[in-house]
Amino acid sequence: MTTGPTAPAPLPSGRLPVAEAAAVRRATVRLVRADGRAFLAVLGLNAAAAAMGLTGPWLLGRIIDEVRGGSGVGTVDRLAATLLACAVAQLLLARWARYVGHRFGERTLARVREEFVDRTLALPASVVERAGTGDLTARGTADVDAVGRTLRDSGPELLISSVQALFLIGAVFALDPLLGVCALSGLTGILVVLRWYLRRARTGYLAEGAANSEVAEIVAATASGARTVEALRLERRRITASRDGLEVSRRRRFHTLFLRTVFFPGVEVSYFVPQVLVLLVGGVLLARGSVSLGAVVSAALYLQQLSGPLDEILMRVELLQSSGASFARVEGLAGAPRADSADSPEPADDRIDVTGVRYAYDRGGEVLRGVDLTVRPGERLAVVGPSGAGKTTLSRLLAGIDAPTSGTVTVGGVPVVGLGPERLRRQVVLVTQEHHVFLGTVRDNLLIAEPAATDGDLWAALSAVGADTWVRDLPDGLDTRLGEGGRRTDGPQAQQLALARVVLADPHTLILDEATALLDPTTARHTERALAAVLEGRTVIAIAHRLHTAHDADRVAVMEDGLLTELGTHEELVTAGGAYAALWQRWHGEGKTPT
Repeated sequence: MTTGPTAPAPLPSGRLPVAEAAAVRRATVRLVRADGRAFLAVLGLNAAAAAMGLTGPWLLGRIIDEVRGGSGVGTVDRLAATLLACAVAQLLLARWARYVGHRFGERTLARVREEFVDRTLALPASVVERAGTGDLTARGTADVDAVGRTLRDSGPELLISSVQALFLIGAVFALDPLLGVCALSGLTGILVVLRWYLRRARTGYLAEGAANSEVAEIVAATASGARTVEALRLERRRITASRDGLEVSRRRRFHTLFLRTVFFPGVEVSYFVPQVLVLLVGGVLLARGSVSLGAVVSAALYLQQLSGPLDEILMRVELLQSSGASFARVEGLAGAPRADSADSPEPADDRIDVTGVRYAYDRGGEVLRGVDLTVRPGERLAVVGPSGAGKTTLSRLLAGIDAPTSGTVTVGGVPVVGLGPERLRRQVVLVTQEHHVFLGTVRDNLLIAEPAATDGDLWAALSAVGADTWVRDLPDGLDTRLGEGGRRTDGPQAQQLALARVVLADPHTLILDEATALLDPTTARHTERALAAVLEGRTVIAIAHRLHTAHDADRVAVMEDGLLTELGTHEELVTAGGAYAALWQRWHGEGKTPT
């Protein structure tokens, strides 16, 4: 028997990975190189703007020295006019630099979003479910938004302020090296506080992001399972879980707040030290005649100007720690297992073999306890049994969403879980009662399954599932917008759209797990028969909750307590008088006869 790739290795504790600092730096360099010309333009324009900004204090010092030297009004006017022209040039260059920087940021953010979507779509379904949709949702919303704000606002501002700060410190050294040394010495307090903060910030913000993901996961799970929570009276337990998650989130937020309350006051106090040192030392040098009064005034003005860029840098550094943690979570998807079809072999045929399959969930007991089953190509198989028997779990293994704990599930001799997304979609498709209507038109919702489909193909698929009537009644037919801001669809219509996508995808094997549960019995049976007609020659496996599905199937498999206890045709199993016969008699006795 041919063997294929194994299932993706599960992540520790089911969590999606977080990129290391080195990986984040490499990703940042890659994004900068992708738009290198724009980045160099931003650097050049910022450098030119910063250079123009240096002329103001220097010209003011010149004016002071010229006045002390007895120069006339004409000299002062010329220097003042030059100062004004340099200020206007600085304003224009800075505005241009911000414009180019923001465009660079938006293009880079678009690349980050596209990479995130590509990586998300490449994740195996089992990895997403083990990690929880809350974590993935938090990364795709809050974390990507944080990265976007950095690229659009914080990044360009940090770049501008860094260039300005370097030029200002260089200008002080140019006036007098000793004054420059005094300025740098006064900045050591900022470096000490910054080092203390940076050693703790990344860990703190990553912990805060993880806590936010956990809260999102709790809320999503509670909302999606609201009916189950209410039916089993689990309200208090879910409230307790929510409060615990919020408490953890609160503590981690307070920790990062504590880091900021130490960081910012320490920095603010350190701003005045360089100016004080330069004025004291400058006064001594002025008394000795080593420097002019204009030079001391210019140095003091440069350092006063330095507080603005430094304040901006340190504030952006604080934001960079938060967005850096967010970027590590976004970039972490690069290290997640991928469903790669490049090395997966082609199945020999459409035969499905389930051999010695056992399966246990992480937080529960064994659900399947040694299942053996062969599904022949083109067969219609119904799987029935009481709730909790393992029917849905078996359907997930057949669809390659989960890998068995032991045993194998193969199609054409190839492990189903080892097939890549595209090949798996053409081979096996699982349809449940949980359907999604995407924002866009009816046509957009259908073309997801087959982008090359014509309008005739779309109408044929809609007709096959009984949805053509209500779609034709829409104001714009296939071009009618669905979802937010458009026409809202109810549960049955969403199911029909999902089934129409299945028809367009044209898989070899179709697994229906309560796929028609939201339809009324008559429509459900009509839809199932229509699908069977459309998928003639294809394999159809139905997790049957309505026994008329089992009545119409080629064979019926009965699941009980994780075991396959009966297998045969409807007539054979009714005659045998076993578990299926009891189910049929009970269902038939309630007046639900097949038609």
